[in-house]
Amino acid sequence: MPAPPLFGLVLAGGASTRMGRDKAALAYHGRSQLEWTFDLVTELCSATFVSVRPDQRDEPTRARFPQIADLQPGIGPIAGISAALQQHPKAAWLVVACDLPFITREVLEHLIAHRDSQAVATAYRSSHDQLPEPLCAIWEPAAREGVLAHIAAGKQCPRKFLINANTRLLELPNARALDNINTSEEFRQASATLAPRAEASREPSSVKDKQQLKLRVQYYALFREQAGRGEETLETFASTPEELYRELQKRHPFTLAQQQLKVAVNTDFRDWNAPLASGDTVVFIPPVAGG
Repeated sequence: MPAPPLFGLVLAGGASTRMGRDKAALAYHGRSQLEWTFDLVTELCSATFVSVRPDQRDEPTRARFPQIADLQPGIGPIAGISAALQQHPKAAWLVVACDLPFITREVLEHLIAHRDSQAVATAYRSSHDQLPEPLCAIWEPAAREGVLAHIAAGKQCPRKFLINANTRLLELPNARALDNINTSEEFRQASATLAPRAEASREPSSVKDKQQLKLRVQYYALFREQAGRGEETLETFASTPEELYRELQKRHPFTLAQQQLKVAVNTDFRDWNAPLASGDTVVFIPPVAGG
């Protein structure tokens, strides 16, 4: 039996009490931590959502992302995990907190590569106490009933749930990858540590150097349903179909990964890295059923 599809959930529903300001809006990598984490997770999942409290839906940092609102606010991150498991019960969830600035694509890829879809969850052992790290973990559909029972019993700790569940535990490939940042002093120290890395990885040309394009995007089949429209015209700095699709995944709850699609520009099939020009019409073509 194939493993359930993997969706992404970026946890951004915290109150940031100790930090004194919104942790999702902090910038370690040249943009908000929420945007940076969302993009990282989106590259690895079929669809990605941001977990929010109901009162955060229209908050500017979060409003432009696909969201799943807590059904039981006030009980911490397990509320977001529970809401996701209920909203899409057939999906597994790559859950990642938005306050992990040291996390890397390699750490997430390692977690996915060693996923046990027959377990309730796959998680890393904490490098500090060897206990499960629930906020960078894959939660399988089988976790749904147990999580609901855990909450119904008045329990709110996702770590304790994983301790007592059938959880596959992995060793962290990078001991500091899951260090979370909770205070202003921790933010200052993390920013100082990450600044040289951000400078080294910065692309030669910034967004300001790119040409803004006006593109027409047409939607068919599943895309039409998920976008809620047949086409749209947008102004964008995306210069290739690949960049454009990643941008559209932030606007609409598209569930198909890039690898499942073909792309056409002005009715001709194109490579994902082909340059776009202002005035182009772009169509992303989903798999054809049947055969």
